[in-house]
Amino acid sequence: MSTLTEARPLPAVASAEPRRWAAVFALARFEARELLLQIPVLFFSLLYVGYLGWQVWTSDREGMNEFPVLHEADRATQTPPMLIAVAMLVCANRAVLRSRRRGTDRHFDVLVMEPWRRTVAHALSVVPFAVAVGLAVAGHFTWQALKPGAMGHGSFAELVVAPLAVLLLGVLGVLLARLIPSSFAVPLLALGAFVGTMLLASGLGDPLWLRWMWPVVAENESDPVPSDLIGRPAAWHVLYLVGLTVLLLCLAVLLSGGRARLVMAVAVGSAALTLTGAVAQSAGDSPALTAARVRASVTPEKDQTCIRHDRSTYCAFPEWTERTEDWAGAVRRVQSLAGGAAGGTRLTVRQRVEARYGPGTDSSFAPSRTPGQVTVGTNWGGNRIPEFAVGVASVLVAGDEEAGGEVCDARTVVVMWLALGTEPDPMASLRNVRLDDSVSGSAIALTPTHPLSMTAQQTDVVREMLERPRYSITAKVKAHWTELTSPKTSTARAAELLDVPVPKGKEEKNEEDECGA
Repeated sequence: MSTLTEARPLPAVASAEPRRWAAVFALARFEARELLLQIPVLFFSLLYVGYLGWQVWTSDREGMNEFPVLHEADRATQTPPMLIAVAMLVCANRAVLRSRRRGTDRHFDVLVMEPWRRTVAHALSVVPFAVAVGLAVAGHFTWQALKPGAMGHGSFAELVVAPLAVLLLGVLGVLLARLIPSSFAVPLLALGAFVGTMLLASGLGDPLWLRWMWPVVAENESDPVPSDLIGRPAAWHVLYLVGLTVLLLCLAVLLSGGRARLVMAVAVGSAALTLTGAVAQSAGDSPALTAARVRASVTPEKDQTCIRHDRSTYCAFPEWTERTEDWAGAVRRVQSLAGGAAGGTRLTVRQRVEARYGPGTDSSFAPSRTPGQVTVGTNWGGNRIPEFAVGVASVLVAGDEEAGGEVCDARTVVVMWLALGTEPDPMASLRNVRLDDSVSGSAIALTPTHPLSMTAQQTDVVREMLERPRYSITAKVKAHWTELTSPKTSTARAAELLDVPVPKGKEEKNEEDECGA
């Protein structure tokens, strides 16, 4: 007699869903370590860190770095990390294709993890690098914001562009690997996209919508403008980058066999976000923004706050009002060397911008004809300080900026002495303020508006004055102020009055009608 037992089905050994995702995260960590060991990623990461270190090291040697404008500094964080982003594009693509190159694709068929989960793991392996870039961007921006001379305010949307670009290009590399399983596809497609975009932009006149299709939209280097005049659609661009990143990830998952309704729904939603961001960021400048830019450029006094320091008035845009004390310090130093009534002249220092054509355009200001008005720009520190001092000195000597740009003979010598006489290193300042960085021969001396022409003989006299003790030259300048500031006094006569060697050779000067009276 035999006993019959009913056969019972064995329980399934399939992994629970949480354990499957734990495997995905474990694979992502492994692939992230592998990416870090790739030569392009390691090299460009070290290069980026070196760039940040160089910025910190040179900040004490370049004066303008001590006075950052934060709504310009946030955009400056975007371009350098693009090297890491390109490395992510190439190396993430090669990581996905590693099994194909080594002939191990067939082994994945016996694993529990589905191909689409491996695709998600490869995409997640880029996240640590995006986070690292985000931390580096935040640290660099915070370091600049904590400087005593910092002003303005940064944009969170501008700051997150760099890490989003790294994530976007990494995900794009994963998608291309699933779409075209060849390691040569990425370099060829990247080169073709770049060349094609450049040709299209050239043919269409660089339209706004095409420029904002790129992850990072850089502007030409120019003088800062008030933050409310920038008009960059940074928030819409972030929406575009986020939507595009998620859309590319969904496409890669779909190509890997992930057909869940959730993936399809997320793909449709991200496509809508991408389209919304792309359309909004291409809208262009509003009429209100255009009118505000014209008002700030043509009639800045309507938007400015004026503050009185000593005898003079300083008018600045709201974000620069704290800078007026620095301007006043430069004016005090110049007037301390002047003689006659110039030492107590009431000046109006007015900040000017050129914003009518948007950010990234060069600022060129016509000299003012208003007596006692001095122009100052939005940059400060470094060479901008002696250039501003030259502008102040030319107004003290000639009366207004237009006449100050036409002075010649002895008045040029006086202007340069007033501007540079109190500098810690007058000869270095003379070199920095001249267009050709020289301290001999004829040259152009820069000011915020019209440059000042210097002959070789005037340069010789100024150099002799700057090399002598300040107190001795100051006393002679004040004693002979009336004659030194007369348009009839020659450079040679100025040298005699100041007791410095008379320059040799015949002075080549402007025509009489070009020399301000």
